[in-house]
Amino acid sequence: MPAMIELCQIAKNFGRIQALQGVDMRIRAGSIHGIIGENGAGKSTLMKILTGFIKKSSGRILLDGTEIELKTPKEARQAGIGMLYQEPLDFPGLSVLDNFMAAATDAHPGRQRKTLASLCDRFGFAIDPDAPQASLTVGERQQVELMRLIRDKCRILILDEPTTGISEEQQDLLFGALRTLRGQGAAILLVSHKLSEIHALCDRVTVLRHGRLAGEQEAPFDEDALLAAMFDTLPAPPEPVKSRPVGAPILTMEQISVSSGRAGLHDIDLTIHEGELVGLAGLDGQGQSVFLRVAAGLLKPDSGRLITPLAGEDEKKRVFLPADRLGEGLVAGLSIREHHLLADDPPFLISGQTGLQETEQAIATYSILGTAASPAEGLSGGNQQRLLLSLIPEQARLILLEQPTRGLDVQSGQWTWQHLRNHLPPNGAIVFASPDIEEIMAQATRVLVFFGGRILLDRPVAQTSFQEISEAITGRVRRAEDREENSAASANKKKYDSGS
Repeated sequence: MPAMIELCQIAKNFGRIQALQGVDMRIRAGSIHGIIGENGAGKSTLMKILTGFIKKSSGRILLDGTEIELKTPKEARQAGIGMLYQEPLDFPGLSVLDNFMAAATDAHPGRQRKTLASLCDRFGFAIDPDAPQASLTVGERQQVELMRLIRDKCRILILDEPTTGISEEQQDLLFGALRTLRGQGAAILLVSHKLSEIHALCDRVTVLRHGRLAGEQEAPFDEDALLAAMFDTLPAPPEPVKSRPVGAPILTMEQISVSSGRAGLHDIDLTIHEGELVGLAGLDGQGQSVFLRVAAGLLKPDSGRLITPLAGEDEKKRVFLPADRLGEGLVAGLSIREHHLLADDPPFLISGQTGLQETEQAIATYSILGTAASPAEGLSGGNQQRLLLSLIPEQARLILLEQPTRGLDVQSGQWTWQHLRNHLPPNGAIVFASPDIEEIMAQATRVLVFFGGRILLDRPVAQTSFQEISEAITGRVRRAEDREENSAASANKKKYDSGS
């Protein structure tokens, strides 16, 4: 099968940082090609070069055998190349329909509304075309962008972590659509940290490490070889979560209701104590994000009462890290040093050396691939996350996290959780939302499952199961007596099988 896109000795430098060093790659028409590598390996940089978002320092790009120069995203789109970025690139101040219509050759609102509705039905997305784009979750914003790319019939479709924030049902529909597009001759590049997605979808996979080509394989893939190519040292097995003594209440909600978001919150009553690690599960938009923002003091409840000792002078002890790192957590255009100056109450007079030593120490401690002068938007997703973590004050007692390992490779995800657990004082608590049930069961001591803005399940992780959490996520909760009957039946069966 001929190569549709060929990358020859692609290099990219950001000052002294060599993000890509002589990368060669051939992507065939009618195939799904996986791109994997640890955070900072150069995956996103390579894809942004291919879409004209940034310029390569050297090398050549061939499309159907002809060399092309992609200086802008518009030129890439005209060449039939479209990308779904890990961090959505949209217009939050406009409506969903306005965002969907962006760059459309046919800008008729009525026809575009029908097209959007048709694509929503096809993929099972529940998105209101008249809703403000800013009201959508990160996952929903990605869905709008994806549907726009499919509408434009891109021949080369690039997806950067496309399953983040979508349900398993939507993921299955998405995978079916990608297989259909492959059958129609499209070339699809899938950038992912999830090897399960690579196995399920890809015909070929390329591994990047430290900006260089580290390996390639054809399906079926040797997972051990892929991991060895990805990392300098293989990720160690995750450490078991150590139980912490449960102390005094650190956050209490009494009959909290909020109308914000798709589902809002309805009559939330709960208390979170010192020492707890609480995981929030649920499909995208079911109330987890609203819960975190109310807990952080960013959203005011319509009714009910929020009680926390971390207010007033202790406000810095309550920290929130959003899923949209660049849109909400960091400031585009500001450097790593400037972020640290803002976080540390900067002095009245600032020179070129103010905070430099402290910033360089943070860069070394948190293994951020960048310099003190590096702008936040120039960092990879993993390095943006490390920057956010480095901004958490030492005295933080309530750490609220929205998808803390979103888009991170296995090793970076493990590092993040090790850091968070080590950072948390004995009288502190962590509350985090994650679409990954396995992550919640591995890292949390307690799980809350949200459905329609309500908590359907509140249980210690040690006393629940993957199946029970999955059922609650879809709105099904077994009664306590049903669980007891099932438990008794299971015990009787074991007794019978043993011959007692």
